[in-house]
Amino acid sequence: MNRPVIAPLQHFYRTSSLACPYVEGRMERKVITELEGPDGAQLYNALSRAGFRRSHHLAYRPACPGCSACVPVRVDVARFETSRSTRRLRQVNADLTVKTIGAVATIEHYRMFQRYQRARHGDSDMAGMGFGDYRSMIEDSPVDTVIVALHDQAGQPAAACLIDRLDDGLSAVYSFYEVGEPRRSLGTFMVLSLIDHARALGLPYVYLGYWIAESRKMAYKTRFRPLEGLGAEGWQPLDPASMGAA
Repeated sequence: MNRPVIAPLQHFYRTSSLACPYVEGRMERKVITELEGPDGAQLYNALSRAGFRRSHHLAYRPACPGCSACVPVRVDVARFETSRSTRRLRQVNADLTVKTIGAVATIEHYRMFQRYQRARHGDSDMAGMGFGDYRSMIEDSPVDTVIVALHDQAGQPAAACLIDRLDDGLSAVYSFYEVGEPRRSLGTFMVLSLIDHARALGLPYVYLGYWIAESRKMAYKTRFRPLEGLGAEGWQPLDPASMGAA
């Protein structure tokens, strides 16, 4: 059984209830803890295996009374299945260059982030983020964080993903991309690029955050198989079809 171990002296806090952004009519609460200090990176590695995510200097995990819809998921890199659609995407995006750069906020990426938010998440709080808030999201990290960026032949950014490098994989913190070229499926191609990057680094997993069967926004994650989900018995192969995935 693959159950992670968390330091017993770490302090965890529960947030107040807010409306769930993924399932209408439900309320959301989180358990959070700080990642500061010399052992922050080691703690974060263990917390990631326990289903936690990172935002700035905090690690968090949903802790909603009576609800377990959020399933932490990760891609098994060594066993990732190449399909006809993924091969097609690689051909369509063969002109793009993949680069790993430092976690530094730039105006170019911020403007792309704004366009993405307004087109895809116009009613969210993130759609109104100024450059200062965006810079904090990118640069306020106590762990090993970089950006995987896609650029076209003219050197213009096409997509970017803020990632944390763990001892057993890559954790996708947040990704965004140009929305004007739907044929490229840049969100999906970005995950393929992360899988490639993890394989090159010899890392076994790409952590994709949470999957929710009732959320259409989460459905894309089931395309990357084999997918593992974290439940009461630890990390196990996830069969989205049996759990009502779209």
